[in-house]
Amino acid sequence: MADASVVSQLAALGIRPKKGLGQNFLVDPIHRSRIVAAAELTAGDLVLEVGPGPGVLTDLIAEQAGRVIAVELDDRLIPFLSRRYADRPHVTIVHADILAVDVATLVQEASSFQHPASGIRYKVVANLPYYVTSAAIRHLLEAPAPPDRLVLTVQREVAERMVAQPPHMSLLALGVQFYCTGQIVARMPAGAFYPVPKVDSAVVRLDRRPAPVAADVTAGQFFAVARAGFCQPRKQLRNSLAAGLSMAPSAVEAWLGAAGVDPKRRAETLTLSEWAALARSLPR
Repeated sequence: MADASVVSQLAALGIRPKKGLGQNFLVDPIHRSRIVAAAELTAGDLVLEVGPGPGVLTDLIAEQAGRVIAVELDDRLIPFLSRRYADRPHVTIVHADILAVDVATLVQEASSFQHPASGIRYKVVANLPYYVTSAAIRHLLEAPAPPDRLVLTVQREVAERMVAQPPHMSLLALGVQFYCTGQIVARMPAGAFYPVPKVDSAVVRLDRRPAPVAADVTAGQFFAVARAGFCQPRKQLRNSLAAGLSMAPSAVEAWLGAAGVDPKRRAETLTLSEWAALARSLPR
C-alpha cells in the first residue's frame, strides 16, 4: 500500500514531480525496505545515495549505515533535505547532477571508510530516473573509485537486460557484467511510485567482481570490440565487426576463426569470455 504521507508532504512543500527530471517518487514502504535490505548495510558502510527525493530511502539507509552522502539534482528539495538531516551529522546532502560529479572526490572525504588494501569502499543505493539509467551506471562503474555494490531501482525491462545471458546479451549487459555480477532482487509494480509511471520497475543488485573478466584485456579493448559487434546486432558477426572496425570481411573471418568463434553467430550469443578472447586477439 502506498504511503500517503509522502504525497501530502510533497504537496505541503509545494513540490510537484518534474517530468523533465524523470521524477517518480517511491511511496510503497514495503519496497523501500526491500531495496535497503538488498544493500546489506552495516555501521561500517559508506553509502552514496543518488536521487534521495524527499528522503524516504535516506531515512532507512541512515539508520543502518555509518555514513551517507545523498546527491540530489532538484534544487527545490535541497532546503527540505538539509533541514531533515540537520541533526544527523553522518548524513551529507549534496546538490549536484550525479553525471557531473567526480565520484572519487565526493567519497574521498569519508577517510575513515578507506580499506588499507583497496582504498575507498562504499555502496550505492539509487532510484534512478529511467532516462539517465545507462549513463549513471556507466559513470559509477567507470569511476576511478567504483562502488563495491550497487542496488538500483530501474525500469523492469532494463533490469532484465542488465542481467541477461546468451543468447540475449546486449551492449548494456556487457557494460554491466564486465565489471559486476548481477541479480534482480525484487520486482515492483508501477503503483509503488508517485506519480505512477507507465511501466513496472525492478531492483537489481550489482556486486563488483573481485577480479577482472580477463586480466590481460583492458576495458578500452573489450568495449571497442563489443561496440563494433553490436553496431549491427541483427547481422552476423563477420559483417557487424567488419563494418564497426573498418576491416575486410576476410580478415574478420580469419580473426574469429582463430578465436574459436563461428563468424555466422550474432553478437547477442557471445559470452563475456568470448568477447574477451576477441579483444585479446584483435589484429593490429
